[in-house]
Amino acid sequence: MCVMTSVDLDRDLELQLVSRLREHDPRAFEAVHDAFNTRLFSFLARLANSRDVAEDLLEETWLRLVAHAGRLQPDTRIGPWLFTVARNLHTSYQRSRSIEDSGDVGALGLWSRGSPTPSPLEVAEASELERRVGAALAALPTTYREALLLVAVEGLRPAEAAAVCGISGQAMRQRLSRARAALDHQMTTTDAPGLSVLKEVTT
Repeated sequence: MCVMTSVDLDRDLELQLVSRLREHDPRAFEAVHDAFNTRLFSFLARLANSRDVAEDLLEETWLRLVAHAGRLQPDTRIGPWLFTVARNLHTSYQRSRSIEDSGDVGALGLWSRGSPTPSPLEVAEASELERRVGAALAALPTTYREALLLVAVEGLRPAEAAAVCGISGQAMRQRLSRARAALDHQMTTTDAPGLSVLKEVTT
């Protein structure tokens, strides 16, 4: 089972894309969209526990890129920039609606499949673990959930995740540690297997 999905582009290619974005090159927008759209939607859907909300916030994220492309710094890291915008839009949405975390977590696929041809038993076991992990993750406070999603699922480095959330690197490390402990507790109460794979990327 693999939970790490790197958001890193080849740095030379990334710098070229940023330069072209600053010039409003439509093909650069298409390339960035192709690279990050699925990841951004997955992040927002899991963060909001709602596909409908995620779709709205995803559209606004891309609109923000279009609006601000000309003001990007030449050395901008595209992935962290996009996740920062998406995360801030979700935060604003929560504040404006004063909503509580809820939703159909069973509809949100959490992990990618490790084997291209799993057996029926492997499929059943993976689906059950995915359901339990999804439910446990959805029960966490938003600050913990976003930390785990950014680092353990989307593959950002802790320092990048800290920048996305507007906190220090030390604060992010503490948040990740507490988030992992909270997730472990949620999983223990549902008699689910341990999440050693998450421990490896959040310690």
